[in-house]
Amino acid sequence: MSEIAAKAAVKPARRRLLASRLVPYLLIQALIVVATILGLRLLQPSDPDAFALGEFSLREDGVARPVMLPHFTSSRYSLADPPLYTGAFTFRRGDAAPGWSVFLPRFSNAVEVAVNGVVVLDSRRDANANRPDRNTPQIAAIPSSLLREGANEITVRLLVWGPLKGFLDTVYVGPDAALRPAYETRTLLFVTLPVVFSAWQSILAVILAIMWLMRRREPVYGVLAAAMVLGVIQAFSPPPVPPATVSRLAAVLLASAPMESALIVVFGVLFFGWRWPRYGTLLFAPGIVVFVVGLIAGPPLPRILFLVLGIPTVGVCLFLMACVTAAAVVRRQDAASFTLGCAVSIVLTCWVHDMLSVFEIMSNERIFVSRLSYSAMLVAIGAGLTWRFARALNQVDSFAGQLVTRVREVEERLKASFVREEARARAAALADERTRLMRDLHDGLGGQLVSIVALSERGHEGPTITDAARAALKDLRLVIDSMDDIGGDLMLALGSWRERATAQLRPHDIALDWHVATPQGLPLHPELRPWHVIQIVRILDEAVTNAVKHAQARHITVTIETRGDGHGDGQAGGHGGRGPYGVISVADDGKGFALAGEVASAGQTARGLRNMRSRAARCGAAFDLHSDSSGTRVRLQLPQIFPDSDAAAS
Repeated sequence: MSEIAAKAAVKPARRRLLASRLVPYLLIQALIVVATILGLRLLQPSDPDAFALGEFSLREDGVARPVMLPHFTSSRYSLADPPLYTGAFTFRRGDAAPGWSVFLPRFSNAVEVAVNGVVVLDSRRDANANRPDRNTPQIAAIPSSLLREGANEITVRLLVWGPLKGFLDTVYVGPDAALRPAYETRTLLFVTLPVVFSAWQSILAVILAIMWLMRRREPVYGVLAAAMVLGVIQAFSPPPVPPATVSRLAAVLLASAPMESALIVVFGVLFFGWRWPRYGTLLFAPGIVVFVVGLIAGPPLPRILFLVLGIPTVGVCLFLMACVTAAAVVRRQDAASFTLGCAVSIVLTCWVHDMLSVFEIMSNERIFVSRLSYSAMLVAIGAGLTWRFARALNQVDSFAGQLVTRVREVEERLKASFVREEARARAAALADERTRLMRDLHDGLGGQLVSIVALSERGHEGPTITDAARAALKDLRLVIDSMDDIGGDLMLALGSWRERATAQLRPHDIALDWHVATPQGLPLHPELRPWHVIQIVRILDEAVTNAVKHAQARHITVTIETRGDGHGDGQAGGHGGRGPYGVISVADDGKGFALAGEVASAGQTARGLRNMRSRAARCGAAFDLHSDSSGTRVRLQLPQIFPDSDAAAS
């Protein structure tokens, strides 16, 4: 029950919020409508009333009657026998400025003006001057030879091809210097500005088409580009002038306005992030009907359908667009929706003004301003797209700033993690080194000290304890020497070992022959670690110790060489001709021993050989032993790259 009550309380609050936003917006739009109406009144061009001709005699449908301009004809189609307006003006050579002209501010559809029976103006020569949606003025100079002192006759033949009634505004005859400014002002307002806005519309169409091609997932740009293209076609395509029959072109021109208006509604719906409803395609039906009828039937049927279907469709689309922008303003409260809403209000007001002119409610004029006011829509659309683009840039900049901040935070965390990992790696390396030292001291020096203690307790004296102490001291020196930084040069460690081995063999009258087969000795190994060195040295010590104790040898030969590509023997260590590697051989001339019983034997010699193989495997080296009656040879083939850990021992 509490949830239902909460929902019931939320709805009135939301309605009050929407009303608080909608009411000010509607008031602003009402002010815009009033300002538009005042602007239409104040911006009316001022014509030279001193030269106005208002009283004419009209002959229409075989009947002559006096009329006052501006005037609407009673017929809608009069090409065979068009209405003829006859008037008069006075010309004084002494009082008048040189060069007289006749000026027609507004008419529909076409005019033919004659002075004293001679035609001086025919608007059918300018196709754009005869379009009812264009308020194109016309001016023509009157040759001085046609002007007579005193009264002169002027006739205006008004050609009407519907579906609206013909219209003729006030005719002005006078000095060209007095009429030309009014003509130029009207030309600027109703000819030049529409061309400028149509050119801007074509540029906007190209820009939108490019944006749609680059961003196909956003159809709003493609829809708006199509609307702009239709507007450009309607603006720049020359209209057909009866009696010429160009129904296809007329259909395109007439159908473009309702189609363009429907596309603008689609743009508004998509621009504000809403989904286009399926029944919304009915908005395009009137334009399609006008277009198809224009292709099949000849005039005036397409123009009648445009008046009956096309113009109301434009009004409906403007009303829908006003509703869409109002809903967007209430929900989004952004500048783009507000700008578009104001532009729609201006265009809708001008459309109502044009409808009043079509139905002759405003009987004194027939000036259509909807197409001119459409420029406000173009400006609003351009402003909305610019606002959206600027907002997207701000979002990109904000995202870039956030990304930079996050990257910096991640970098700081990575740096801290690297520091921790480095400290952890140093601690692990230190622990490994301590473990290695403890193992080496335990296996070497520890065993020797235990032997010394055992010999002391059993009462042995003299050389036995002394030898054990010297062996312990030797092992201690070996561990200490292995800690020296030799820069990956194993020859330095072997040089120290040579001195110790020579001192060990001297009391036994055994000669040590040192032979380096290659000038460079052994290759450098940057990855060489102290525990690699101590394993290799212990293997060599074990080989020399076995020769002293068991072989009864008189000479021990140590051979050092580097083998390169093409000399590999395919043994362990990753050789096979792929790079240089070192080989160390220790050979004696002793009596040798039988290898067949080595594995089965449980003696100290067998254990020593197993230790040698294990140490070689831990270094990634290949161990080879050969023994016969002529002596024993221990061969250690070093790897090209020493392993990072002693896992190879497994």
